[in-house]
Amino acid sequence: MYLKDCSYEAPQGPRAEANWQPQINLDLATTSNAIQGDLREVVLTVTVSAKQNDKTLFLVEAKQAGIFEIRNIPQDQLQPIIGIACPGIVYPYLRGIVADVCTRAGFPPVTLSEVNFQAMFEAQQQQLAAQGNGATSVN
Repeated sequence: MYLKDCSYEAPQGPRAEANWQPQINLDLATTSNAIQGDLREVVLTVTVSAKQNDKTLFLVEAKQAGIFEIRNIPQDQLQPIIGIACPGIVYPYLRGIVADVCTRAGFPPVTLSEVNFQAMFEAQQQQLAAQGNGATSVN
């Protein structure tokens, strides 16, 4: 596991309004890359923004990655492992990074909720099928 990239912005500084109730927006994406042989890199990217009264309080983008050696798995079972099991292993590290960055920046920690990677994977597969791209490829 390793932190691949992390950026933080706080246009207003660590000032928070007296009534701290920001709107938190979250985007999460998963990608994978073949490295060599049986090694694959799986990267989770999260973008977290906090806004209050239409002002951006902070924006965090982090990429947490893991290198996985996946052997003796039939090709038809490889994509679910890369899309469900591997992100599930990487995600707790990503959650910790986001909470730590927010705290170190002077804001209350943002604790990301649990993610159902199976549901996320199945939704992506359905979207691909609906686009007429029924063939799923693994990078």
